[in-house]
Amino acid sequence: MDDINVLHHRCLLNLRRRIRDIGDGRPAQERYMRLQKDGDTLSYQGNSEEVGCYVAGHPLSKGNCYFEVTIVDTGVRGTIAVGLVPKFYRLDHQPGWLPYSVAYHADNGKLYNGNPVGQQFGPKCARGDRIGCGIHFENIKAGFTIVFFTKNGKEVGSLEVPISAEGLFPAVGMHSMGEEVKVDLQAEWFLEEDESMMMVDSHEDDWGRLFDVRVSGTLLEYVGKGKSIMDVGLAQARQPLTTRCHYYEVEIVDAGEKCYIALGLARRDYPRNRHPGWSRGSVAYHADDGKIFHGSGVGDAFGPRCFKGDIMGCGIMFPRDYILEGEGDIDDWDRLEVRPGHAGVQNVLYLNDDEEEDGEELEQGQEGRNVTVFFTRNGKLMGRREMRVPPGGLYPTVGMLSSGEKVKVDLHPLSG
Repeated sequence: MDDINVLHHRCLLNLRRRIRDIGDGRPAQERYMRLQKDGDTLSYQGNSEEVGCYVAGHPLSKGNCYFEVTIVDTGVRGTIAVGLVPKFYRLDHQPGWLPYSVAYHADNGKLYNGNPVGQQFGPKCARGDRIGCGIHFENIKAGFTIVFFTKNGKEVGSLEVPISAEGLFPAVGMHSMGEEVKVDLQAEWFLEEDESMMMVDSHEDDWGRLFDVRVSGTLLEYVGKGKSIMDVGLAQARQPLTTRCHYYEVEIVDAGEKCYIALGLARRDYPRNRHPGWSRGSVAYHADDGKIFHGSGVGDAFGPRCFKGDIMGCGIMFPRDYILEGEGDIDDWDRLEVRPGHAGVQNVLYLNDDEEEDGEELEQGQEGRNVTVFFTRNGKLMGRREMRVPPGGLYPTVGMLSSGEKVKVDLHPLSG
């Protein structure tokens, strides 16, 4: 009996030691292939023909129900996947490709749920983005649970997936040279209330027109279909630029799928399904190709392309003696009036919204004065373009056209 008691005591000590090792967060049986691990950093070490995969040592649990992966470098193709897999998942497959695994893929924004064919899920992810994955353990029932994914702390979406007795393990997959990420297995995420409901100053009154664009404070988010050039999302300020407020800026918070983001100036009745710059009475700098569009669907080379984090600016250099009709007491969109010029001018130019290829020529007949419109990128002047001011003035106008695009707008960066 004594020998049996001693053996039982040793087994109990070993069990306690294992539990203690798990509790202090030390990795247990984490597995990876074709990847190099240096602390919390994973880098791809394959030949870009074979997948490299990492599987954490512990599954997600109620006490640790979320993890995050920060993209340090997208490498050649940015084929980085973040998700959950079974304990003994094959390390030569991307997470989400095999049954009982699920993953959000950075290169195409698709969700793979136990199938090598993905479904459109969220925006693409780039260098610096954080992809998170977690489980709502309060919703576990009959072998299924709710898995959710985030991008930069904001939930992208969720789905119901099967869960085995061993649980679901954090996993990261990579598939091209140069890819590198940092993994935080102890990350925390809290469901926050809708920011737009919490803000005291929502800034919605700053905008006179919003089409397929959602406003939350100073943030504009594209919510259109993004399938064709007719799906432009347009945001136009309530008031035009004036001699007292002659400049505004846009910061690209998320470039989305294509970075089809444009900022510029447009007439008040600018068509809702046209990017600023494409139709007459407008001019704009386009982020995706760095071109300037001035009343035409054909752009001219102008400046560098713009990406996430870049700040694009647009303003007017007014003549010294310039006075916009009604300036000085403009408090509301509907109170702005401009005295008509020669009979028929406004009708000829603005009653018809059909596309005109030669907007420059049309503007020469408008009643108004020439001004110089200028554009900046990250505080540096990119160039100028002279144009006539249409009746009513020139209004700050932002266009977007691909999924996931978000910008932060400051309509008064030179004040305060």
